[in-house]
Amino acid sequence: MRVVLFSVIIFGFFAFVWQQFDSNNPLARQINPDATGLKSDQVKGLFVTGLSQGAMYGLIALGYSMVYGVLGFINFAHGEVFMLGAFSGFITSTKLDQAGYWEGNAFIPSVLIAVLVALVVSTSAAVIMERVAYRPLRGSPRLIPLITSIGVSFFIQNTVIVLFDPGSKSYPRPPDWMTDQYSILSFDIEGTKIAVLIVAALSMAGLWWFVERTKTGKAMRAVAEDREIASLMGIDVNKTIVTTFAVGGAMAGIAGILWGLLFRSVTATTGFLPGIKAFTAAVVGGVGNLGGAMAGGVSLGSAEALAPLVLLEPLGINGASQLRDAVAFTLLILVLLVKPTGLFGEKLSADDRA
Repeated sequence: MRVVLFSVIIFGFFAFVWQQFDSNNPLARQINPDATGLKSDQVKGLFVTGLSQGAMYGLIALGYSMVYGVLGFINFAHGEVFMLGAFSGFITSTKLDQAGYWEGNAFIPSVLIAVLVALVVSTSAAVIMERVAYRPLRGSPRLIPLITSIGVSFFIQNTVIVLFDPGSKSYPRPPDWMTDQYSILSFDIEGTKIAVLIVAALSMAGLWWFVERTKTGKAMRAVAEDREIASLMGIDVNKTIVTTFAVGGAMAGIAGILWGLLFRSVTATTGFLPGIKAFTAAVVGGVGNLGGAMAGGVSLGSAEALAPLVLLEPLGINGASQLRDAVAFTLLILVLLVKPTGLFGEKLSADDRA
């Protein structure tokens, strides 16, 4: 399988490069007569799109990695925490738009209010989830909380459907300066994508400082290493685990509001596919590794945006742009085949390493 995947990637990239120089080359005529090649502006646009979407995957993946590092199981309901952040942002932005604050000089304060509401809702949801669904199961075989997380995911989805109906909800249109294109280092980038990249970078830097430089962060790392020893050293394990869920929920809430601003649409199932892809990003980067989670998200988003048109379209595959999800999970398989611990290696507890 390694040989097949690498062969497809190498051959597809070779066909793409040749296609760029001569769209009527013999290989293109044989495989894909309609090949036209991509202009440099199109490649740059796809790259920026991949970075912005990958940054959101990375923010969601941080929650997966943090919970896995402390409790040793994957919280599949984390995607719904992200969805609740996006939904609360929609409700807040709609109310502010109706009041006339979603435009002009009031837009930035309004966005900050929406972000604050999304943070509170997502953080509260993550904390309640831990207290009600997971704490009673602590010490049980890992399969039990894993199945429970899937049940919690469906419960939240259906609760939102009952409350708000299954239809798509649209964020109000942001001011023109947020949707205008800006030239940065020869890249034409939309204002919302610049905001996504800046906020994601600041969030990652803030989380790194919190985990590495604060007393609470040290406690989280100690509990992730060995809960029993951490408890003997005077660390409140329950409080630390709640803090881990809260911080992961906050990252998902930020990702949710960014998702709404970028795509301007949210449904009750919005969190499902991004949640699965964020889990994929966490595995690609290395489960339990915070830097790896963000790097995995950016790698996954970039591969989703570029690979279909760079590797698959030159091979004559119809509807290559619709195969983004297949590309994402193929990347996961490829990374696991080459390096099962992820690109940056897993960070596991003493029990997991044993």
